[in-house]
Amino acid sequence: MKSKLFTASLLASALFAGLGFAPVMAQGTNTPAIDRAQAAISARIQQGLASGHITPSEARELYRRDRDIEAREMRFKSNGTATPQERQQLRADLDALGAEVERMMANRDVVAQPGNGNTNGIDNRQNNISQRIDEGIRSGHITQREARKLQNRERNIARHEANFKRDGVVTPQERRQLRNELTKLRDDVERMMSNDRRGRR
Repeated sequence: MKSKLFTASLLASALFAGLGFAPVMAQGTNTPAIDRAQAAISARIQQGLASGHITPSEARELYRRDRDIEAREMRFKSNGTATPQERQQLRADLDALGAEVERMMANRDVVAQPGNGNTNGIDNRQNNISQRIDEGIRSGHITQREARKLQNRERNIARHEANFKRDGVVTPQERRQLRNELTKLRDDVERMMSNDRRGRR
């Protein structure tokens, strides 16, 4: 969570573009409505990142789902066409993803409060833990169910930070509480990463 909206937007764009998370639009296809829906969802995720309604970890998961839909679309088109049934499946997948994004956007709990306080060190720790959770999912050390629980804890910590920033100051005691919560979360993530449970998804 960055203190300025513009900085958050730039950081998010660089993060996802640099790590290959930005969804790739289909090239030369005959499904323009589906492509427009994908672009709209991508833009909405970016808005959520900038406003603080969507955390970087949540955005990465949304983009992963979007990439899966994109890959399915390209697979359907590999023979030069997409059947009505395949188009219907793509639309259903996109509708579900779009609904999930809108659910997050409608959440009144905003995890970023632009302009209030400076917690760069804490923000860096949050980002590192978020990336570590993603690594655990990819490697199979962390199941999807466990990841959701960890991400909920991550969001709760972000809410605490947002609450602490509302008066414009984050006190030493509040910083200590955030650090303690992050340390516990990080320790749990690392404990899961040290367990060889790959394949149990």
